[in-house]
Amino acid sequence: MATTTAEQERVRAKVAYDAFLAVCPSRQLLDRISGKWVTLVLAALGGGGASGPDACGGEPRAMRYSELQRLLAGVSQKMLTQTLRSLERDGLVSRTVVPTVPVTVSYELTDLGLSLCAMMRGLKAWAEAHMDDVLGHRETYDAQSA
Repeated sequence: MATTTAEQERVRAKVAYDAFLAVCPSRQLLDRISGKWVTLVLAALGGGGASGPDACGGEPRAMRYSELQRLLAGVSQKMLTQTLRSLERDGLVSRTVVPTVPVTVSYELTDLGLSLCAMMRGLKAWAEAHMDDVLGHRETYDAQSA
């Protein structure tokens, strides 16, 4: 079995975008989109901001910063700002400034963000639907470990 140099691995990773390789740039993207605030921001902008049985069935829409902050209970202003900036940088969210008094800023998913949104809303829905199961397994595990 032939060994490869680090440079060869980087070239292979760039061509194939194999996230299992340590040097693959897609790992950075996976790190970015796997954060809880990213998941929730994408789900919210994708129409998953309601609660109840149809929480993930809404239509994507633009939202103001303050709407997002109210919807995402527990997010700090700093974290929401950082999350929105990183999503804008990656091309997943667009930011629109309307010169009113006061200035109105809204965020919405780009086509690239919309393509990721369905999975994020599915992940959110899965977590909500299976939380009782996970909590039960945690209790069982903890009881056996004690």
